[in-house]
Amino acid sequence: MSSTLLRTVPALRGALRASGAAKPAAALASTSFVRGKATLPDLSYDYGALEPHISGKIMELHHKKHHQTYVTGLNSALETIAEAESKGDFTKAASVAPLLNFHGGGHLNHTLFWENLAPASRDGGGEPSGVLKTAINEDFGSFDTFRKQMNTALAGIQGSGWAWLVKDKQSGTLGLVTRANQDPVSGPYTPLLGIDAWEHAYYLQYENRKVEYFEAIWNVINWKTVASRFEKA
Repeated sequence: MSSTLLRTVPALRGALRASGAAKPAAALASTSFVRGKATLPDLSYDYGALEPHISGKIMELHHKKHHQTYVTGLNSALETIAEAESKGDFTKAASVAPLLNFHGGGHLNHTLFWENLAPASRDGGGEPSGVLKTAINEDFGSFDTFRKQMNTALAGIQGSGWAWLVKDKQSGTLGLVTRANQDPVSGPYTPLLGIDAWEHAYYLQYENRKVEYFEAIWNVINWKTVASRFEKA
């Protein structure tokens, strides 16, 4: 098997374990790539629950269409790899690595993203508290500084991608990273909070005013979920 595929699969598996995303982890847990299938996760809120900050139409399309595409693509890639491996065709298996990374990352990133969000009436918005707030103040200076740096990172993404608040696994410090397309956060970092900068996340409502979307989404961030990831990382 090629070094590209060998790097891609462990990275996705490691990121899934760090996120606590049990369903997709089952799909990637076996080196034979045949243990279960990824499924579209349910949302814990209605599509319209994040309005006016994110429209119900965007949420429905984003979840039912875009995320489902990543789930379907991931399962297809896993099946192709399993079939190729069974025939000893490792060249064919390796050729699917980019699709595995793209669709597997898309599934992982969006699974975390939905959990990042909550209606304002149910833990959405405001600022973090407790140990997470202390860590943000220590590593960024203040929550306001962190938010501005995150928005700057999002605005600086060329094309499609994500910005993430991450925790360094060794030092325990917080930082910001960006990833192109659907590349997942892996390696030395645990993803805590990701914001989707793809056009499908905002264009129907904000058109080319993506900066307004980056500002609005802070009103529906679920800091309890982010804090839980931080404390478990």
